[in-house]
Amino acid sequence: MILAPMQGLTEAMFRRVYERCFPGTISLAVSPFLSLTHNIASMRGGIHREILEDVLPENNQGSIPVIPQILGKEPDEFIALCGALADLGYTEVNWNMGCPVRKVVGKRRGSGLLPHPDLVRSILDAVVPRIGMALSVKVRIGLKDKKEIFDLIPILNDYPLASVTVHPRLGRQQYSGVPDLDTFGQVLPLIKHPVVYNGDINTAAFAASIRERFPQVADIMVGRGVLYNPMLPLDILQPGRDRTGDPARVRDFIRALIAEIRTVFPSEQARIRKTKEYWCLLWKSLPISEMQAREVLRKEKLTDVDNLIATLLQ
Repeated sequence: MILAPMQGLTEAMFRRVYERCFPGTISLAVSPFLSLTHNIASMRGGIHREILEDVLPENNQGSIPVIPQILGKEPDEFIALCGALADLGYTEVNWNMGCPVRKVVGKRRGSGLLPHPDLVRSILDAVVPRIGMALSVKVRIGLKDKKEIFDLIPILNDYPLASVTVHPRLGRQQYSGVPDLDTFGQVLPLIKHPVVYNGDINTAAFAASIRERFPQVADIMVGRGVLYNPMLPLDILQPGRDRTGDPARVRDFIRALIAEIRTVFPSEQARIRKTKEYWCLLWKSLPISEMQAREVLRKEKLTDVDNLIATLLQ
């Protein structure tokens, strides 16, 4: 099971806490993307550490093992960043061709690359022979039209990719609607590389249905479902397990994550912001009402946020 890259959520801090609370449950994570928009190839003295912060080995001790993800389309920058990652000990990178954010798409990055198979080929031609490490990709079934994935697959098949993760939505859908499983079923046998399924795995039942319907899938990638229910990976791995201890484990995980936020972020405002980002998702794993959860978001002082969360976790 693979943890999906989610900007601001599945970063090193989260990966460390999750592995500490649920060791060995998630076998691998793909990092939130490292962007190629910093003139990386021309940096004197090497790539700045702040660009690599999330994947620095010292920040990932005791963490879920991670594969760095790269967002961009500039071959020289791509190669330079891979060189820096290789120096850190990484042997694989993932190329993001799925991000649906409009400002990313508008620059022909993320899912904005999907309608341009010739551009994808030119980038792969330049990058694959020179990065000295394995390359996997993460895609959607298209930006505006699902026929885009069918034009792209023959190109992906021409390169020795480690895997292809497919999220069966169009980029223009963002995260609305439902995954197009029929198109995923058409795409799956056409890709010669191992295929990872990603999209709306929020319940163990849905994960099981994906495995049953598509037995060729090499792995599944979970995202927001882990924030909605931190016990989800265990539910997937151990159907029918005894769940009597789950509420306590969820509360302990939330407490540990909040404690880590207090360690990582130095300012009160940063601590409040980050706590609320996680709380917007994590409260759904607790036996509380939306009204109670929203009270946390209304608090403006860190002590008030902490005190109310502590009360709701009792």
